[in-house]
Amino acid sequence: MINLIKTTIGQLRILAFLEGLSFIALLAIGMPLKYGYGMPGPNRIIGMLHGLLFVGYVFLVIQAKIEYRWNARKTILALLASVIPFGTFWAEMKLFKE
Repeated sequence: MINLIKTTIGQLRILAFLEGLSFIALLAIGMPLKYGYGMPGPNRIIGMLHGLLFVGYVFLVIQAKIEYRWNARKTILALLASVIPFGTFWAEMKLFKE
């Protein structure tokens, strides 16, 4: 686990997983509570967390593109994965293998 954190790709894999979890939490918990039950509080918290993780994910994708000399296709797929539910889980398994 320690070696995974030391590399950009390892950090990206961890962040991709966390960003994917936060996206699912936002869609499955935050949005229903806000729009179904009029409880915007949890949505604000989950939304803020997801936003921070999303920005970190995009930053690390760009850093990995430069460091590992990814081609445009791989970079675009990695970025698209962040806006599709379960996309970052796919990216972590298929795109970010060391």
